[in-house]
Amino acid sequence: MTLEEFAAGEQKTEGDPDNVVLCLLAADEDDDRDVALQIHFTLIQAFCCENDINILRVSNPGRLAELLLLGTGGSAAASGGGAEQPPDLHCVLVTNPHSSQWKDPALSQLICFCRESRYMDQWVPVINLPER
Repeated sequence: MTLEEFAAGEQKTEGDPDNVVLCLLAADEDDDRDVALQIHFTLIQAFCCENDINILRVSNPGRLAELLLLGTGGSAAASGGGAEQPPDLHCVLVTNPHSSQWKDPALSQLICFCRESRYMDQWVPVINLPER
């Protein structure tokens, strides 16, 4: 399973969206007022719906970045300096190129959660990530 920022993986994904199993859209309260970002999210959601990709909104992009980059040492706090700009993780694509050979139980539960949310007419479920 790999994670990609949408901008970096956009062209690859358009050619082969079958490997993408989940799209995380992260935005906080300030981002909700960013019209350009909301338009971008709308286009991404349309692409994901058209290609049967599960979508999940996350309420705290900073905390998501901490969780995803914890093991890589990519956070600004881990690098020892505040000058480095944190990565833009407003849209993260989770790919699983060998979905038939390897199943991640946590990913399977997350996909089940997305499916159950759709059954309850919540097409883009939201997960609130608390601060540490």
